[in-house]
Amino acid sequence: MDTELYGVAQIRAIEQSAAASLAPGELMRRAGEAAAAYALELLGGFPTGVVLVLAGPGNNGGDALEVAANLANLGAAVQVVHLAGANPSAETQQALERARASRARFVDDIGDGSADAARCLVVDGLFGIGLARPLAGRARALVERIAGTDCPTLALDVPSGLDADTGAVVGPDGIAVVATHTITFLGNKPGLHTGDGTDHARRVHVDWLGTDASQPAQARLNGPQLFAAHLAARRRNTHKGSFGDVAVLGGARGMAGAAILAARAALFGGSGRVFVAALDAGLGIDPAQPEIMFRDAAGFAFDERTIVAGPGMGDADIARHLLAQAIGGAGPVVLDADALNLAAASDDLRARIAQRAGPTILTPHPLEAARLLGVTAAIVQADRLENARELAQRLDAIVVLKGAGSVIARPDGDVAINTTGNPGLATGGTGDVLAGLCGALLGQGWPAWEAALGAVWLHGAAADRLVESGIGPIGLTAGELPRAIRAELNALVAQR
Repeated sequence: MDTELYGVAQIRAIEQSAAASLAPGELMRRAGEAAAAYALELLGGFPTGVVLVLAGPGNNGGDALEVAANLANLGAAVQVVHLAGANPSAETQQALERARASRARFVDDIGDGSADAARCLVVDGLFGIGLARPLAGRARALVERIAGTDCPTLALDVPSGLDADTGAVVGPDGIAVVATHTITFLGNKPGLHTGDGTDHARRVHVDWLGTDASQPAQARLNGPQLFAAHLAARRRNTHKGSFGDVAVLGGARGMAGAAILAARAALFGGSGRVFVAALDAGLGIDPAQPEIMFRDAAGFAFDERTIVAGPGMGDADIARHLLAQAIGGAGPVVLDADALNLAAASDDLRARIAQRAGPTILTPHPLEAARLLGVTAAIVQADRLENARELAQRLDAIVVLKGAGSVIARPDGDVAINTTGNPGLATGGTGDVLAGLCGALLGQGWPAWEAALGAVWLHGAAADRLVESGIGPIGLTAGELPRAIRAELNALVAQR
């Protein structure tokens, strides 16, 4: 259930449904107990050291005051900075009275008295999912101050200043708490797992506070459970024709590397045969992987092959002509890089994509998605889920909006957020590898939705495997990914 993601409106409905059968203030008390228990885990199981609790004026602040009272009663040295509101709810007022009756010490600022001593934990309960404006004034100053501490920070429900729906920091010049841990209540939230949320929420723990979901999930976290049905061990009685032909359309002069990276990913992703339909007729062999066959793109037979179009394709007239030819077939197509930019510049190409009968996957980064939607990259990043949905619906295709917490969307509105990967992927060529892997899975008969989910997860898991082995994240290269992808894919199949 923790892999399902709920928007703010859904969380409000879940909260209202749960509260209807509970005593007033019971959900807040449960939140305080759950967060205090998690805080104790972060403290090593013992209430030692100093815990600084930042409590805001609303119900999120009430949760924080409950945490303060619970930890203080357990013997922790708790200091509370409370930003009082003009009209607190009855529940928040009760939590304040409990905190004041406990051993917690209320201070005016972080620098007061013993608050200068080494602290074990900061608890962020300034603002929750209802924040609609950028942090300002005293709240902003507190967030800036705790950013300079070395102690871990536990955010309650959502790091203050972060939009729980979108994963964007609220406001163009906004600021948000950078937590080391987040305990989120009454359901997981999409904004904790994509965009800025990946840096601000960090490790996310979900506590349902003894309730159940009363709303359908808005999205879900990607994982092998979503594509496991296609992780079948290979039968012995097979041959190269059993696992599909993938052709990479790209490799214009000076850009051969992109096409080669995509082709290598298709090869190591299990394709039976891999071609590069090169726009540069001079390309003839990949010395590192001579299994890849090179053909002149002009006159290449695209039928009955899975096409990965775009890596190193360029924007010449011949590229547009060949792209129209490739998407005109009925077979699976993956569109990446230059193919997306060509489509963004052509109403006709976009119409052809939307009218395709065969499976189609698009793998844009935010700027490419922005070009296709006719907006800016900042607008795309401000609501990654909604923009991925919009693009999938417009072009009737599976869309992978790349980035931290890549968003996979399909035309019916279903969305998944990927959980694997690291900053090592922020280097040239990794997108070409992803496109090639998407093609490999499509060519082996995976449906487009599962192929996109599987490719994105494996791509990120391969990067994680490399970092765990001491390769990166700084200096990780796209060329190192295909072999790591092969290892991850075989490991998943072996677990079945």
